[in-house]
Parts: sequence; structure tokens; C-alpha cells
Amino acid sequence: MSTTGTLFTVSAPSGAGKTSLVTALAQGSHTLKVSVSHTTRPQRPGEVDGTNYHFVSEAAFLEMLEHTAFLEHARVFDNLYGTSQAWVEQQLAAGIDVVLEIDWQGAQQIKHLMPASKSIFIVPPSRATLLERLTRRGQDEAEVIEHRMSEATQEMSHYAESDYLIINDVFETALCGLQAIITSQQLLTKKQIVSQQGLLSDLLSQA
Repeated sequence: MSTTGTLFTVSAPSGAGKTSLVTALAQGSHTLKVSVSHTTRPQRPGEVDGTNYHFVSEAAFLEMLEHTAFLEHARVFDNLYGTSQAWVEQQLAAGIDVVLEIDWQGAQQIKHLMPASKSIFIVPPSRATLLERLTRRGQDEAEVIEHRMSEATQEMSHYAESDYLIINDVFETALCGLQAIITSQQLLTKKQIVSQQGLLSDLLSQA
């Protein structure tokens, strides 16, 4: 008998450090995988197709949508993003925890479809820090950064809808908090009863 994995959604405004935290969380883990979303947005310098995202045309994305291939999907900054339903279900059935990096709209869709999922929201320690992080990237024009700051304010207004809230001030501290959330779900009694069935039976034996 095996137990199913837990689905975690991680949401944050652009520049809050979500991707760096999730990447560090998944490194070296055999019981947790990060879902690679499909997107229609242009590939940025340094990004790898199939690793950062599955980069597809809008026509290809819409065709997948027609075939109900996505567990959730959303339009963000005029680009489409979607999570493969088949892949997520396969991982969870195999007992693997799955992390989805998605915006608050996607997190709401996931929570509606899969109430047992756990939602995590990450915010920066201040607006000044967020602006500095967005500017430091050096990939966007001033008007784009201004637009992202405005969008970030709107996104952060949904923090209260999440199960967990992490302030990404000191990276190591935020990462420890994220790891603690994952571990707490793995140690739930109902999961331990299944994964540690042999040990628990032995401990309660009268021999």
C-alpha cells in the first residue's frame, strides 16, 4: 500500500523570490518535484525549454486547452500559463509531492478542484525591496517595471487566501519555512500510518 503525494501551490508577485526558493527546495529531493508549466510568453535569456517552462505558441496552447489538458490555466501579463493535469496526477499517485509555481488565480482554481492541496504565498519584506529586485534583473524597461509593481500590489492583496504565508527577507530563513511546510505534510499521521505500516505494526506487537 502506498500513500498519495501532496500538491502544493506557491504564489508570489514577480520579484518576490519564488522561483529561487522553489528551486532550492527541490534540489536533491527524491520525494518532491516541481511542475514545469506550459506558457506562451517569450523565452528569456538563460531559460531552457522543458526546464523552466514548456514554451509553446498560443495556437498550440489553445489546442491543448480544448482537449482539457490543463489542471489550471491563466493569462498573466498578456501571456498564457497552464499546468499539465496528466503529469500532476501521475506524480501524486506515485507518492511524489508536487509544487506548482502559479499566480493567485491558478492557486484558486487548484484549491477548488483539489481541496486537499496546500497553498503558499510569498511576499517581499518591503515595497522598496521588491522594486530593487525587479530593477536589478536589468531585463525590463522602466515602464514595464512600473507596470509590474502595480500588478504586484494587486497580486499581494490575495495573500489571505493562502494556507501559509512566507516573508522572503533572509533567503535561508524563508527556505527553512518552506521546507517546514512540506515536512509537516509528510509527517501527517494518516500518511505515516501508510508509509511506516511495518514499523508501527512491529511496535504494537506482543512478541
